[in-house]
Amino acid sequence: MFVGESRYIPSGSMLPGLKINDMLIIEKMAYRFRLPRRGEIVVFDAPYAFDPVLKADSPAPSLWRCLPANIPFVNRIPEVSPKSCDAYIKRVIGEPGDRVVVTPRGDVTINGDKLNEPYVTNYCPVDAQGMSRCAPLNVTVPEGHVLVLGDNRSNSWDGRYWPGTHFLPQSAIIGRAIWRFLPWDRAGALDS
Repeated sequence: MFVGESRYIPSGSMLPGLKINDMLIIEKMAYRFRLPRRGEIVVFDAPYAFDPVLKADSPAPSLWRCLPANIPFVNRIPEVSPKSCDAYIKRVIGEPGDRVVVTPRGDVTINGDKLNEPYVTNYCPVDAQGMSRCAPLNVTVPEGHVLVLGDNRSNSWDGRYWPGTHFLPQSAIIGRAIWRFLPWDRAGALDS
């Protein structure tokens, strides 16, 4: 448990690359020595555990109450543990000090340069006035934090939407997704 663990994908926020029910290996050692890098896929504590607004509405329960969230297959049972015990998976977009602009469509600019994101194919629909149901963002990432977004920009509850902070603290990161082992026909290393 200190070096790695398995996790499954419960939602479509990382489509098309990671599909619902994919099983992944999460490596936990690298971030003890460095911050996550842009493009890496990270697993982290739910925003209910670190976002000040959400945390106030759903305080962190005891370690024992969160234990079922970490047991394979038991963690698939809905409402088996509080929302603050869940883990999320997203891609690192912004590193500390980066000026990040996300358009209503979901395109990203880092420090004035458009980010090449071949893993994103599901953008937010934009109307003739340039409006979208997706949230735009224009922020600078603080030290000790990263900005994470889902690859499925049209359907991902990520840093664009968290009500108390847009940023993921390094302390809330569980590890880095490095390998898909199920389903067998798509098994292999996860590219950054």
